[in-house]
Amino acid sequence: MSDKGVPPPAPDPLAEGPTTLDDPQAIEKRIALGGRSLRQHTARGAIINAAFQVGFALLNLLKRVAVAAYLTTSEYGFWGILVTTLITLGWLKQIGISDKFVQQDEDDQEVAFQKAFTLELVYTLLFFGLVVLALPLYALLFGRADIILPGFVLSLALLGTALQTPIWIAYRQMRFVRQRVLEGLDPVVSAILMIGLAAAGAGYWSLVIGALAGSLAAGVAAIATSPYRLKWRFDRGALREYFGFSWPLFVAGVSGIVTVQGAVLIGNYTVGLAGLGALALAQTFAVFADRVDQVIRATIYPAVCAVVDRRELLYEVFEKSNRLALMWGLPFGVALALFAPDMITFVLGERWHEAEILLQAFGLIIGFRQVAFNWTVFLRAMGLTRPIALNGFVLMIAFAVITAPLMFAYGLNGYAIGMAAGLVVDLGIRSYYLGRLFAGFSLIRHVIRAVLPSLPAVAAVLAVRQFDVERTAGIALAELALYLGVTIAATLVFERTLMRELVGYVRSGRGAATPA
Repeated sequence: MSDKGVPPPAPDPLAEGPTTLDDPQAIEKRIALGGRSLRQHTARGAIINAAFQVGFALLNLLKRVAVAAYLTTSEYGFWGILVTTLITLGWLKQIGISDKFVQQDEDDQEVAFQKAFTLELVYTLLFFGLVVLALPLYALLFGRADIILPGFVLSLALLGTALQTPIWIAYRQMRFVRQRVLEGLDPVVSAILMIGLAAAGAGYWSLVIGALAGSLAAGVAAIATSPYRLKWRFDRGALREYFGFSWPLFVAGVSGIVTVQGAVLIGNYTVGLAGLGALALAQTFAVFADRVDQVIRATIYPAVCAVVDRRELLYEVFEKSNRLALMWGLPFGVALALFAPDMITFVLGERWHEAEILLQAFGLIIGFRQVAFNWTVFLRAMGLTRPIALNGFVLMIAFAVITAPLMFAYGLNGYAIGMAAGLVVDLGIRSYYLGRLFAGFSLIRHVIRAVLPSLPAVAAVLAVRQFDVERTAGIALAELALYLGVTIAATLVFERTLMRELVGYVRSGRGAATPA
C-alpha cells in the first residue's frame, strides 16, 4: 500500500496512547504471517474473512427471511421482543475482554490466555445470573409473561460464548481460516435447525432452539481444538488492567441497551406486535449489512495493535479499510431502499406492507452508517476507550430527545426519522475524534467517495422505472440485476487502484514489496 497523501500526525492527546511493536521479527512472533508482510497478510485476511463471513451473513439473512415466511407477523413480533431483550442485554457482555487479550503482549501467551479466559468465564456466569433475574422484570414491562421460559432457554446460549474463548487465540495470531471455521459452526447449525423446525410448525421455538444449539456447537468445537489448556487463573493485576480497558465499553453497552429497549418498549404500546415485527425485520437487514464491517474490524484489529505507534500507517489502514467496507455497505443499503417494496410484494407477502417505508429508510441509514465505521478499532488499539462511552451516552440522549417523541407521534415513520437524526449525531462524533487522531481528516470527502459508485446505478434503475409497464417479479429481478451490474462497473472505475492493489496482495509472491 502506498503512503502517499497521508496527513502528518497531529500533536494531540490522542497521540499519547501506548506504543507497541515496530520490529518485524517481533511482529512475526506475535502474528502468524507465514512469510508474508503484515500488509499482505492483512489484505489476504480481509478477503478470506469476507469469503467466510459474507457467506454466513447471507445464510443468516436467508434464514430470517425463510423463517418469516413460516411464522405469522405476531409470532415474529414475539421473537423480536425476545431476541431484542436478550441481545441488547448481551451488549453488556461485550466489554472488550477479547480485544484486551489481543492488545496485550505478555511473554507467556498461554498464561495470558488463561487469565483472560478466567475473567470471561466469571463475567459470563455473573451476567447469566443477571439475565435470569431480569427476565421477569422484562415480562412485567412488556405485559408478556410468556417470554420468561423461552427467554431462559435462549439465555443459555450466552454460556456458549464463554466456551468459545479459545477462538481468541486464532484471532490474535491472525489465523483467519481456523478462526472463521470455528465461528461459522454457530450460524450453520442454527440455520439448519431454525428453518427445519419452523417448517415443522415449531413457531418461535424454532428460533430459540436453533440459536442455543449453534452457540453450544461452536463452543464445544473451540475447546476441542484449543492450542492452550483451559485453566482457572485469577490475577488481580490483570483484573485491574482489563477493568480500565473495559468499563467505558460497559457504559457504551448500557447506553445501547437503553436506546434499543426504549424503542421496543415504546413500540410495544404504539405500533403493537406487528409493528415490532417490522422493527425486527429492519434490524435483520442492518445486522446483515454490518457483518462485512465486522469482518474488516476483526481482520485489521490485531494488525493495528501490532503497529499502533506508526500513525501514518494507521491512517492508511483506516482509509482503505473504510473504502473497502463502503464498496459493499452503501450499495446494499441503497438497494434495500430501492427494492424493499418489491421484496414485500413478491417474497414476504402483503402482511409486511406496514414495514415498507421503514425498510426503505433503514436502507439509507445502514448504508451511510458505514462511513468511518472502523473508528473504534484505532481507539481500542491505543487503549483509549472513553470516547466510545461518550458516543454511546450522547446517542442515548439523542434517542430520548428526538426518536422517542417521534415514535409516539408518528409510529414506525417517527422511528425511522429519529434513527436518521441519530446517525447524523453519530457521524459528527466520529468526525470529531478522527480529526483529532488524523490531521486533515475530512468526513465529507469520505461521504462523496462512498456515494459516487452508487449514483449511476440508482440513475439507471430510476430511468427504467419511467416506462409505464406492469410491475412483476421478473421486472424487479431485471432491475436488480441492472443495479448490481452498474454498481460493480462503477466501483471498478472509481476504486480500480485499490482493487488492483488488493488483487496484488492476494497473488502469491506479489503485493507488499516491503514489510509493514
